[in-house]
Amino acid sequence: MIFFKMPKLTIGNRSASLPIVQGGMGVGISLSGLASSVAAQGGIGVIAANGVGMIEPDYYEDGRAANIKALRSEIRKARKKTSGLIGVNIMVAANDFQQLLDVAIEEKAAALFMGAGLPIKNIPVAKIRAANVLVIPIVSSGRAAELIFKYWEKNYGDVPDAVVVEGPLAGGHLGFKADQLENPAQALEILVPQVVAAVAGFQETFHKKIPVIAAGGIFTGEDILRFLQLGAQGVQMATRFVATEECDADPRFKEAYLECRPQDIVIIKSPVGLPGRAIRNRFLDTAAAGVRNVNRCAWRCLDQCDIKHADYCISAALDNARQGMLDQGFAFCGANAYRVNKIVPVAELLESLKYEYEEAFVQSLVTLKDEYLKTIEKKFAALRQDYLQARQRLISLSHKAGKAWEVRRDSLREDYERAQRMANMLKHEYESALEKLNVLKERFPEKMAELQALAQRFQADLALNPVG
Repeated sequence: MIFFKMPKLTIGNRSASLPIVQGGMGVGISLSGLASSVAAQGGIGVIAANGVGMIEPDYYEDGRAANIKALRSEIRKARKKTSGLIGVNIMVAANDFQQLLDVAIEEKAAALFMGAGLPIKNIPVAKIRAANVLVIPIVSSGRAAELIFKYWEKNYGDVPDAVVVEGPLAGGHLGFKADQLENPAQALEILVPQVVAAVAGFQETFHKKIPVIAAGGIFTGEDILRFLQLGAQGVQMATRFVATEECDADPRFKEAYLECRPQDIVIIKSPVGLPGRAIRNRFLDTAAAGVRNVNRCAWRCLDQCDIKHADYCISAALDNARQGMLDQGFAFCGANAYRVNKIVPVAELLESLKYEYEEAFVQSLVTLKDEYLKTIEKKFAALRQDYLQARQRLISLSHKAGKAWEVRRDSLREDYERAQRMANMLKHEYESALEKLNVLKERFPEKMAELQALAQRFQADLALNPVG
């Protein structure tokens, strides 16, 4: 029995039973086969529009038209296989971005994931809303998210429905400079709370929830739990879905993941001018040595890529790898690709992720309980120490008070004894005076009245009574 299920991921008026988005992997890696399988199991399946036309036989005759035709076809194929949520990933930097965007809107894809650039200018927001399509930009910082949302607010009177924040452990082209990839300040654990904070104000202004989806290096159910606890409402995973039976790539492409070691995962400089993470092979070694491997370019799909100076065509290399021809291309991958150890069905992968999540959730409760008990123990220990210190203080004060009383008592005793001695001395003097008076009385009777009066004055002056 499942006690601690993964939460749903709700974006706008759509909801996925699992908070998992299958990352879009371009040039034919995530097509209708993979996307529909993920969607059918409760996640959000994503078809990558970048280079999708390379699966068409006429791509080199008209690449733009092939991309449009292939994307439309793949969306429709996925729809026939499942009623689950199917999204489309489109590169903003692609020269056919607008045309691919129009296709996704016309086909009413569940969501548009837009990365490799900021989706701000010339976005047909009215058409998107009319088609009930979600808009989800992909960013690499809170600053980028804020820039997009501010532009939308000012120019469209609207904001995107969610945002994916992709960290430096992701696969493929990365939204970071090469020297930023190892910077702790760029870790996904740091970026997620920053993006959550960046969109918080827009949630209030537009009275809607804007989920943040964490991406890049997420591999296990425990990872999913950790990022949800950091404020994300969902995660995007790509590398894990390559190693599934339903992934649209050739089995030899998937086997490259199974065979790679940590040292085989490298950062390359792509012909498009961005760093990328890939599995090192002979093709990449040859390119790094300066050997050009360019046959032809179907069309200028990216302005940043100049085929005249590039060592190879990035789209052709990736398409060759998709077909299993890794001697003529290479595989992009995430930082954890070396951890993949078998090819499994999508359903089995998701079940294992759910199990790992639930196990981690239970362990987090145990850890929380232990931390709570430790906190309580520390609190009681501190209170006990305070009590003992206060008690010792009272004892110390009591001793000091006792000693002070003893000193005061001895002083009073001495004063009393001194007064007693004085009284005895005065009594003795008085008795001596009386004896002398009696003698004088016998010898000089005529002086008695005078002496008696003198004695009375003496008594009155001293205010003495007979003692003891």
